Amino acid sequence: MSVAMPIGSHHKVLKARARELGIPFDGDPGPLNAITDVAGVRVGHATIIRGEGKLIVGRGPVRTGVTAILPRGARDGSPVFAGYFSLNGNGEMTGTAWVEESGWLTTPIMITNTHSVGVVRDAVIAWQVRHRKRRMLQPWSLPVVAETYDGLLNDIHGFHVTAKHAWAALASARGGRVAEGCVGGGTGMIGYGWKGGIGTASRRLDRKAGGYTLGILVQLNCGRPHELRIAGVPVGEELRPGHDQFSTQELGSIIIVAATDAPLMPHQLKRIARRLTMGLARTGSVSGNGSGDLFIALSTANHASRRRFDVESVKMLRNSRMDPLFTAVVQATEEAIVNALVAARTMVGINGYRVEALPHARLAEVMRKYGR
Repeated sequence: MSVAMPIGSHHKVLKARARELGIPFDGDPGPLNAITDVAGVRVGHATIIRGEGKLIVGRGPVRTGVTAILPRGARDGSPVFAGYFSLNGNGEMTGTAWVEESGWLTTPIMITNTHSVGVVRDAVIAWQVRHRKRRMLQPWSLPVVAETYDGLLNDIHGFHVTAKHAWAALASARGGRVAEGCVGGGTGMIGYGWKGGIGTASRRLDRKAGGYTLGILVQLNCGRPHELRIAGVPVGEELRPGHDQFSTQELGSIIIVAATDAPLMPHQLKRIARRLTMGLARTGSVSGNGSGDLFIALSTANHASRRRFDVESVKMLRNSRMDPLFTAVVQATEEAIVNALVAARTMVGINGYRVEALPHARLAEVMRKYGR
């Protein structure tokens, strides 16, 4: 069966989530428990599932795609403050040299497979020139495009992601619930030996802490089976997937995007990005040598002036008031990763290679065994 279609965040194929299985998490989520709880943030996917059987490079099977995150939606191209952090650099996230230098994120954030970064980057430039040329801060574009490796399930050397898929992901970007699991850039990804992919979660701070919202989106493709922990339970010691591909060494990666409406400056957003590591660690990862663990955090709070002034006026949360956001980052990252595992479905890819979905019923039994 062949499928090649864009799947937007509003798509009807929405899977079960970790909380619906009774898994306990700390903190209070926003109404959608998604990165789109942050006002203005939009998410879109383009998913390519085509062919089956023996690998023929250039023909398939294909299990891949593109995910787009638009900080202010398609109509508002104004930049946002951002901060970047690399926990382990065996991966790629383009455009971050300028994020580090300027503190600005001036493009959407795109996530795809390792060998499709270039075509997606070029597609974003073309999209910006065509749709938002007058709003670009400078005559050139430095898109942020990140990747993880899906070559165990996907004909990654066949270069099946095209500019049209990147444009479809951008065009389908919506608010509302976000499709998770085997969609977009996460289509062919594997997490802790189980089927991985896209996951999201959010936290809303109480009024005393400012009432801010923070959302997370992950593309999960990291971890070894025995490492997996969920809500403190050593799930990886109790459940193992049918194959042992990831037992000896780390072969995957993870991309994590954090968005918030709290008024944070770039140096504070780097502090947020660093704390993403702690949410990842809660799920058991040790960020192995082969893992590209790359993180970016952004704030939608400050708008650059539409008129040119030499001095901008911005708001900044006091550093001493950031602890509730740090807590939210860790909590939401952990839940987003588990949501990716729970939403994913068993997938068969190249040469009949099969990656099983984390079994919900068996997971529930393990959680009960540990009183969770």
